[in-house]
Amino acid sequence: MGQRLNRCLDVPVALPPLRRRLLLLFIMLFLWLYMFYSCAGSCAGLATRGSSAPPRAAPPLPQLQPPAPGEAGEESSLEEQRAAAPDAASPISSFFNGSGTKRLPQAIIIGVKKGGTRALLEFLRVHPDVRAVGAEPHFFDRNYERGLAWYRDLMPRTLEGQITMEKTPSYFVTKEAPARISSMSKGTKLIVVVRDPVTRAISDYTQTLSKKPDIPTFESLTFKNRTTGLIDTSWSAIQIGIYAKHLENWLLYFPIGQILFVSGERLISDPAGELGRVQDFLGLKRIITDKHFYFNKTKGFPCLKKAEGSSKPHCLGKTKGRTHPDIDQEVVQRLRDFYRPFNMKFYQMTGQDFGWD
Repeated sequence: MGQRLNRCLDVPVALPPLRRRLLLLFIMLFLWLYMFYSCAGSCAGLATRGSSAPPRAAPPLPQLQPPAPGEAGEESSLEEQRAAAPDAASPISSFFNGSGTKRLPQAIIIGVKKGGTRALLEFLRVHPDVRAVGAEPHFFDRNYERGLAWYRDLMPRTLEGQITMEKTPSYFVTKEAPARISSMSKGTKLIVVVRDPVTRAISDYTQTLSKKPDIPTFESLTFKNRTTGLIDTSWSAIQIGIYAKHLENWLLYFPIGQILFVSGERLISDPAGELGRVQDFLGLKRIITDKHFYFNKTKGFPCLKKAEGSSKPHCLGKTKGRTHPDIDQEVVQRLRDFYRPFNMKFYQMTGQDFGWD
């Protein structure tokens, strides 16, 4: 009896030799993989910085006229930039999460400001095969001299089969941008979210007014001379909406079939339908459907039932969907008359009637 009790209290016997060897091999393999992935992140970064040749400069093109004093830039708010910027992953978490590679974007949302680009990007990020940088890089208009290695480093890591994307709405109206993007990759897919240019101009002005309440009225900024009714096309809020003029510049470098035009109005009224077109254009399976959206009556916009990486509903921030100021209807009609021939030309160029007239 005593011998049996002693046996029960004894320390368990050692593992058989074969199991000990297998356990040792597993531990060594784990340590080797950890060291390999730890080195891969830092060593690859050093190699890229040391060996990357600077991108070939694009032919010099004339600059757009600078925005009139008091106008706001195209960037998202600082809070949006910080919230959307990709986080750096540790080597070990990268290993377990599949790691991936930082690639230059295969698709870019190039415009337009106040057209619905933020909404489109947030909706697209629900798709498991889309990875996008949240903050606007402004590489092809403001940071081009930093080089492609710097630009690539801003991108999120992607796995094989995933698409890397970014959005900077000011690219569409930047004359140098088409040549520079073409120089990076002639196969880049481009997406332009367009909206009724009159409504877009008022929305643009509303954003500026929220930041600088002392700016002149919309009516006074619209005209060079109110008496003659001559529109001031040097004001960027007006200039951006002459879509046909800007598109001509892009068609010098990209075929029309490589540019998708998304309706900002339909993105609100039928988000799933527009997202279906975008998914087809990007060669993605149609995963984002009606079941992903609900309409928020307070904001007047569709919202996501579940945002990327969250189980909670998500609507765009408080800076989206601002109430527009009352604009003199005579001025609105004058602007509609001004934009009509440009809209007609844009419809012909794109093969789409956006119904703004």
